[in-house]
Amino acid sequence: MKEKFKRIIQLYDEMISLPHKTEIARELRDEDDLFLLLLYSDMLGLPNPVFYYTLELYPYIIEKFHDWHLRMGMEHSPLDGIRCC
Repeated sequence: MKEKFKRIIQLYDEMISLPHKTEIARELRDEDDLFLLLLYSDMLGLPNPVFYYTLELYPYIIEKFHDWHLRMGMEHSPLDGIRCC
């Protein structure tokens, strides 16, 4: 009985979350894009007071940056300081 109840709750959760999965994925992608903009804002000419501290994140973010510029339709990196491909 307990297993059937768990299964019913699991099915209910899946039914509720199914239409929102694409919206959630889009929101997460938009947040990642905003984070990349903040991270690379100094290279774009926007003043970034924490630029020195974000330098440590570049090795970890470079693959996401590569995925971003490919998704935006750019074959190569639009920034001169970043050579990801």
